[in-house]
Amino acid sequence: MVAKRIVPCLDLTDQGVVKGVHFRHLRQMGDPLELARRYEREGADEVVLLKVDAWRGRGLSPKLLARTSRELSIPLTVGGGVGSVEQAEELLSAGADRVSFNSLALERPQVLTEAADRFGRQAVVLAIDAHREGRGPATVYARGGTLREGWSAAAWAKEGERRGAGEVLLTSIDRDGTHRGYDLPLLRAVRRSVRIPIMASGGAAGPRSFFDAFENAGADAALAAGIFHRGECTVGEVKDYLSSRGIEVRR
Repeated sequence: MVAKRIVPCLDLTDQGVVKGVHFRHLRQMGDPLELARRYEREGADEVVLLKVDAWRGRGLSPKLLARTSRELSIPLTVGGGVGSVEQAEELLSAGADRVSFNSLALERPQVLTEAADRFGRQAVVLAIDAHREGRGPATVYARGGTLREGWSAAAWAKEGERRGAGEVLLTSIDRDGTHRGYDLPLLRAVRRSVRIPIMASGGAAGPRSFFDAFENAGADAALAAGIFHRGECTVGEVKDYLSSRGIEVRR
């Protein structure tokens, strides 16, 4: 059995780490370097850095990434505003282990193939931001959740896997920042569509949320931000709970 991964996320603007609800109403949460160091000490398996306002024109700073990478021994996945394979290569050279593609992949899906051919599938993450309208399937959104695309989340994940993505970072806009738990129906729909790993994101309310994502929806990793930033629980506490419920985690 492959161990499940617990992944803190640092949503970044030029002012530092932020957290909002439904991708809106962003509030300052702290310094990225300090938080990244803390999460590694707590036992995080990976840290994700996402430049959440990059669609307005400024992507993740390679200098900040390089400083963060020097401080950590665990993997770093980065994303937000990645506009080309060349920019992805710059981020990987600055210390990222994996790069996520979101809006660019929707605009030019072949970028996933180009990146996988150059860096290997293991370095290519397809980030999907999904919102459900009514009772229909969750629909994919680009540009920080502001632009509706024509794909369902499950169909786009399947296409992304075919194109070369090595993992799906699946975020429920509806659950983001709500403390309602991960969107299990969304996770299950995407799980049925792909064989590659899925990282659940959006709505973590505590250790039980992680258990549900793993045991009841087939996630391979689970990402959280606010509950860790605010100290509502630690990475270690989540792992202790999961281990006590029979979920294998890294120690």
